[in-house]
Amino acid sequence: MFAEWPLLTLVMWTPLVGAVLVALVGDAFPQGARRLALACAVLTLAWCIPLVVHFDPHSAALQFVEQVVWIAPLGIHYALGVDGISLPLIVLTSLINVLVIIAAWEAVKQQVAHYLAAFLALAGLMNGVFAAQDAILFYVLFEAMLIPMFLIIGIWGGPNRIYATLKFFLYTFLGSVLMLIALIYLYTQAGSFALTDLHAVPLGMTAQILIFLAFFGAFAVKIPMWPVHTWLPDAHVEAPTGGSVVLAAIMLKIGGYGFLRFSLPITPDAAAALDWLMITFSLVAIVYIGFVALAQQDMKKLIAYSSIAHMGFVTLGTFIIFMIYYGSHSAALPTALDSSAPLPQGAVLALSGAMVQMISHGLISAALFFCVGALYSRLHSRQINDYGGVVQTMPWFAALFVLFAMANAGLPGTSGFVGELLVILASFKAHPLIAVLAATTLILGAAYSLWLIKRVVFGPIVAPRVAELHDLSAREAWVLGLLAALVLLLGLWPAPLLHMMHTTLEHLLAHVAVSKLL
Repeated sequence: MFAEWPLLTLVMWTPLVGAVLVALVGDAFPQGARRLALACAVLTLAWCIPLVVHFDPHSAALQFVEQVVWIAPLGIHYALGVDGISLPLIVLTSLINVLVIIAAWEAVKQQVAHYLAAFLALAGLMNGVFAAQDAILFYVLFEAMLIPMFLIIGIWGGPNRIYATLKFFLYTFLGSVLMLIALIYLYTQAGSFALTDLHAVPLGMTAQILIFLAFFGAFAVKIPMWPVHTWLPDAHVEAPTGGSVVLAAIMLKIGGYGFLRFSLPITPDAAAALDWLMITFSLVAIVYIGFVALAQQDMKKLIAYSSIAHMGFVTLGTFIIFMIYYGSHSAALPTALDSSAPLPQGAVLALSGAMVQMISHGLISAALFFCVGALYSRLHSRQINDYGGVVQTMPWFAALFVLFAMANAGLPGTSGFVGELLVILASFKAHPLIAVLAATTLILGAAYSLWLIKRVVFGPIVAPRVAELHDLSAREAWVLGLLAALVLLLGLWPAPLLHMMHTTLEHLLAHVAVSKLL
């Protein structure tokens, strides 16, 4: 029954309509606004259940397709569809939205309705980005996301929120303008904005490289890659807890999604030619930013820099596939690859690791920022030196915080280990040195995670205010407990997620493999 419903429209528009309704309720009835926002978020997550149940993991074709003419003269459509790449990200977005609203139930006191409405609007737009199958629809939603996040940081953020919002807006907006120029050029070549048509358009190497660099400007900033990462720590520090959670858990993933949906299938030859650049930037993020995280005194900044390092695994797994094909970038490239030949399993492993890393990091980073938010709501400080001995007054919180920190360090049995392991194993098939450099994250991640835990959770109680802390409330326990269960579930049983995305990733690799260079 549900398979016939416009589920993607419902997943996208339920929170958007809910945002309008919650804003209309206003702050005159804050409790009503909270309940309405939660109902809309839960309903959005509920629409994901039939999406998952009726999704066919054995098909690489788009599923739950919806298409309506939007701007007829230009052939622009309201076109939605999902596959094994986008569906897990939609589910993650809808889940995180529910948790953010629950976490804000008592924490947000001012302009409650507008705060919740901004997050509902943001969730609807992000779901639309993952489901969009028309390039202009994708671009409109991609840009529209900036507005609610701009407001969330600018209104409910910290003392330097104006600087952080402007930096966030300028970085992301300027990058996406380059993407718009590339999409317009592709339209002149394909005569369509449909993503499937853009994937099939033949392009020369020069055009591909220019388009690839334009996409890089949009998606590298969003993920963010070194050296265009500097906006992220500032945005995290100034954002409220919910803003940091959504920024780290979902918005960064849109950059990785963009590389998989646009850069690889539209410009595969340029991606192969510039793989060395992307791999270099990824390794710098993994190694150098890991050391930068070690030097942080602000908990949010430490987690923000660790996010940059962990997202380096996403781009490494995405672009290492070309070196896996030939052992090194300098190897002779054939003019074509037999499309009937089996795909190298290392390449499938690399993309699978990149996808698992995105989902895993979404859960872990959300949990860590919720933990920091719980401490900040009690002491109004994010400085590591202001804490110590938290385990003595908040034992349940301390247990969960340690779990999430260990997952962030890639502890086996947690979701943080699975994606990193897959990418490192795939990297060995390309070059052992790359694998060794990538594996340093296991050391650096353990170093800054253990350093954080030692200073905040363990040791003697130095600050008198720490002795007065109270443990998790029921609301906080439900949010963190659910995330802990998902982190352990994905770490111990990643098979369902890998099964969901496997056919789609193989199809993507097959498309790349029959390009001019491969």
